[in-house]
Amino acid sequence: MSKLVESIKEAIKLCGLKDGMTISFHHHMRNGDFVLNMVMDAIAEMGIKDLTVNASSVFDVHEPLIGHIKNGVVTGLECNYMGAKVGKAICEGILEKPVIFRTHGGRPSDMEKGTSVIDVAFIAAPTADDMGNCTGKFGPSACGSIGYAFADAMNAKKVVVITDNLVEYPLADFSIPEVYVDYVVAVDQIGDPSGIVSGTTKITRDPVGLKMASYAAKVIEASGLLKDGFSFQTGAGGATLAAAKYIKEMMLEKNIKGSYGMGGITAYMVDMLEAGCFKALLDVQCFDLDAVRSIRSNPKHMEVSATQYAGVSGKSAGVDNLDVVLLGATQVDLDFNVNVHTDSNGYIMGGSGGHSDTAAGSKLAIIIAPLTRARLPLVVDRCLCKSTPGSTIDVVVTQRGIAVNTKYGKNADLKEKLIAAKLPVCEIEDLKKMAEELAGVPKPVKLTDRVVANVIYRDGTLLDTIKAVK
Repeated sequence: MSKLVESIKEAIKLCGLKDGMTISFHHHMRNGDFVLNMVMDAIAEMGIKDLTVNASSVFDVHEPLIGHIKNGVVTGLECNYMGAKVGKAICEGILEKPVIFRTHGGRPSDMEKGTSVIDVAFIAAPTADDMGNCTGKFGPSACGSIGYAFADAMNAKKVVVITDNLVEYPLADFSIPEVYVDYVVAVDQIGDPSGIVSGTTKITRDPVGLKMASYAAKVIEASGLLKDGFSFQTGAGGATLAAAKYIKEMMLEKNIKGSYGMGGITAYMVDMLEAGCFKALLDVQCFDLDAVRSIRSNPKHMEVSATQYAGVSGKSAGVDNLDVVLLGATQVDLDFNVNVHTDSNGYIMGGSGGHSDTAAGSKLAIIIAPLTRARLPLVVDRCLCKSTPGSTIDVVVTQRGIAVNTKYGKNADLKEKLIAAKLPVCEIEDLKKMAEELAGVPKPVKLTDRVVANVIYRDGTLLDTIKAVK
């Protein structure tokens, strides 16, 4: 027996894909992914229309989706993150139905609850056998963890594995087992691994970024959480990575043995693991090729599903035990709500991903962001989009000051600790005033009344909407 079929079109036909159905993709190849475009082109050639695409993330490489939306092949779009190219087109109103934005934890939970139904899931697998056992750890297109694809495989009505490295059965050290897979397709190339390294994944050398990173590390130290058993997640931005470097130096100096690092893993987190700062890494996706090499060879670097990472439908998740998370922002408002979905002009260029999941689960959620960007203030009266509720944010760190969130009856002790540590503590209103002194008061963004996206919180409730830009 073999599940191997000759082409993507044959797999689509065998799955019974019809007009009006929902298909899904995962984003571990990031900006190097070929599979989503490859499948959508095949579907368009077969004349199938009115599909909803549920992709864990949409990157700029997926710009051809715009054409498929315009020609009616795609009439619905759901994701956790959206790059600026597709995002701009959405904000200009090309899609009749609003995009549905979920979080990395909310997406698998909605699948498991039946709120989000997937008819056919297409899994980009860097290595697979002909029965569908597959992994991202090996092969010419190795991307490391494929943690976001687990929910698709386990919950979709039909599952197609697409690979460019077909190996003899049984594949050793598989991630997703054959029991969930209906068909396997071998293609020439599923993606370009160099595209995994999309966005900033290097420590900043900018003095402003380094100052913010230093402040963030000192906030963590002063909080009292930096001790044996410490757990930590950071993003892949330059300032957050610099903060991780400072934290590593503190941990080594004080001989602190942390428990785990988590999230999208970079070379810097791998370095902390190998230096003995953590007992393990829990990896839902790899942000660079050093992380790919590590997860392939180090048993302490462990692949986890999106549900285990940040889901709310399981009995627990990694975010539930997280001490500290470092996060970015395009806007923060006076109630500490954070926007990571749009830029300051209202155009979609991101998404929550695990932002609101980790903020909700961690003991200390820190936003690191410069006071101004492109002559626009970070702190505003009200965010253009509420991506993460202010009630889950603890501290905002900028190069000019640190605001502690005491608006929700918490963090009074933390504020006193930071003041005692002689850190530049101020109020969020002070940061807004400083930003406007530097950049001026921004002109109001002109938006229409048309909703182009619904932002769904991790518990399935509507958190905010995004309006079309005039």
